[in-house]
Amino acid sequence: MLPIDVQFQSNGLAIAGHLYLPDDHVEGDRRPAVVTSHPFGGVKEQTAGLYARKLAAEGFVTLAFDAAYQGESEGEPRFLENPFARAEDIRSAVTFLATLDQVDPHRIGALGICASGGYVPFAATTDHRIKAVATVSAADIGALFREGLGGGQDEQVLQDMLVAAADARTAEVTEGTFRLAPVVPDTPEDAAGWPTLYQEGQDYYRTPRAQHPNSPNRYLFRSVDQIAQYSSFDMVDLISPRPLLMIAGTEADTAYFSREAIARAREPKELFWVEGATHIDLYDRDTYVPAAVAKLTGFFKENLAAA
Repeated sequence: MLPIDVQFQSNGLAIAGHLYLPDDHVEGDRRPAVVTSHPFGGVKEQTAGLYARKLAAEGFVTLAFDAAYQGESEGEPRFLENPFARAEDIRSAVTFLATLDQVDPHRIGALGICASGGYVPFAATTDHRIKAVATVSAADIGALFREGLGGGQDEQVLQDMLVAAADARTAEVTEGTFRLAPVVPDTPEDAAGWPTLYQEGQDYYRTPRAQHPNSPNRYLFRSVDQIAQYSSFDMVDLISPRPLLMIAGTEADTAYFSREAIARAREPKELFWVEGATHIDLYDRDTYVPAAVAKLTGFFKENLAAA
């Protein structure tokens, strides 16, 4: 299934997307649609595109896109990771889908993976056009930076990062330099001793498994001061009465994010476990992705059904 290259506007920037139409789609047929949003450091050609293709094969119109400042989308400085802009990009993607002749604007859902598993619920709390909300390997990027993976990070770590981020902002103007930092370790040697999330992230993003030239494994370091202000799930209860599905692997070191978010959410809600899967396994592993896709297909078919 080949994607259709599309563009739409978000905060005045041109966002690059891949639109997927079901093979049996015919002119005049308005289908339910799903936005798929990529992880921190990712692009539309990786796991977000994989899920978009698989859901399109199940009958949905789907859209995977590059966040502003990343991939083929516009935005300077490059590689800025602004959670509030990421949420706005998701809302703008919904707007784009709602304008298409191929889409029923009243039957749009959204899927977020990893950091977008936080961004999508965050956007959906106030955007009621998103009729069904789903996540795979969800993570709250704000909590990761504030507390470290699993919590317990010394508070001074964040304070030191914020000082460095402030200095980086000044240097952008006074020196014309833009400090970049790696999203995951660049090499297996760099990843030694890191938690599973980062070791497997290195294998996914920095090897032929999923490496892509538009995903250079870098983020603008001064993003830290915007990331630290952000929390994915503080208002997750506002998604109700729209349904929330969160999918996580039983072996994922980020699984606590999904567990805690579901505990805070109101009905209808479900936490679906994929037995044996880690966080990164659910990005692309044939052993685990089919279970996630099957669950997502049933969820979206049920909750994006014609009125």
